Order: sequence, then structure tokens, then C-alpha cells
Amino acid sequence: MLEIRNLDVSYGYAKVLHDVSLNIKTGEMVFLIGRNGAGKTTLLKTIIGLLQPQKGSIVYAGKEISNLSPERLYLQGFRYVGQEKKVFGNLTVQENIEIAAFASGEPMDVSLKKITSIYPKIKDFLKTKAGQLSGGQRQILLVGRALVGEPKLLLIDEPTQGLAAIVIEEIIHILDSLKKQVSALIVEQNLSLVKQLSDRIFLLKEGKMVREIISKSEESGIQDLEGYL
Repeated sequence: MLEIRNLDVSYGYAKVLHDVSLNIKTGEMVFLIGRNGAGKTTLLKTIIGLLQPQKGSIVYAGKEISNLSPERLYLQGFRYVGQEKKVFGNLTVQENIEIAAFASGEPMDVSLKKITSIYPKIKDFLKTKAGQLSGGQRQILLVGRALVGEPKLLLIDEPTQGLAAIVIEEIIHILDSLKKQVSALIVEQNLSLVKQLSDRIFLLKEGKMVREIISKSEESGIQDLEGYL
């Protein structure tokens, strides 16, 4: 589905990613882990078109996409949920969803049904201004909004960062309900979540891809994940 080959990415003269390669198969939930500064967010932003690589290629469904804008990639089914938890704070939760529905061309009732099916409690705060939501509620709104339209690949950066344990359990439940429905590449430090949901895990260290773990067959590798955080 998606294949990244020998990617180099820099901020000015500072190279952040060095010859990075990974792939995501249709229906997989793939996790990317590494310490702060390893280049995880840089990789997601490069895939979604916010950064341009100096070398290498990003191939989706057999076509090179590294030169496409985020808008073009959105229309192809790419969805990016950044770690900043940015919502349209002056608009209600429902209006936030309506904007996504309008952008994708999907009927609002279809979008709402899709989101409420994975998180029914969102009905309780549809009329609430998004700026008044808790961090966990914002994260759930952002993940739900990413499902509007016809998403093919979710790119999610640190979905559980800074959230209470009870909210993390809700996030795990939501992500688990999406397995096999949509492909995903998720940056995450919560190893309990990673071990529970991952099909494969890529380990990034100092901008270099150092290891790939196939979750179902490499129990010893999963036990060693703490050493990369």
C-alpha cells in the first residue's frame, strides 16, 4: 500500500532522517516508536506532504507521491492527526465534523453515524464548543474527524500523550475498532497500547530505522521495546 524508500529529510542544514525505509500493508496497524528527537514526527509530516524529502521516495498504490500537497493527499484518503490536538475551538463539535464532511464531500449524517459508531458518547457534546473540551475529548474528536470521507491511511502522532488512564482506555478501544478497516501508522510511547494493537513495529533511533518487529511472531523483540524509549 505505502512504501517509503531510503528517505532523507532535513531542517535547513540539519539532517533529521537518514536513509529511512518502511512499508505499510493494506489493513495493517503499524507503530513507530523511538525517543524524543528520533525523527518520528518528521517522518509523519513528510508522508503527509508538510515536509519535502531531500532523497528517497514515497510510493502509494504504486505511484510516487512525495511531490503532492497535503490537500491532494487528503483527497487520496490520507488523514493526519498531529500531537497538538488542534480543533476549531470557536465552533461546536458538530460544526467541526461538518467542516470535515464538506471538505470530503460526504453527507453529514453519514459522517456522524461513522463517528458515533466508534464513540457513542460524542452525542453528549455535539453542541459543545470544541475549545471547551478536555484534552481527551479533543483527541477523540480529531480521530473521529479523520474518519470522515473515505480514509485509506491514518497517520496519528502520539494519540495518548498527556491523557488520563481512563481516556487512554477509550482511545485504545477506538483504535482497536478500526483495525482492518483502515491502514494506520501511529507514533506512540505507551507500550501497553503498542503491544496490544500493533501488527508491526518500527524502531527509529537518531533518525535511522534500526529494527522492524512483527508483533505476532517476535515476543522477545516486543519485550525489549523499553530500550528504545
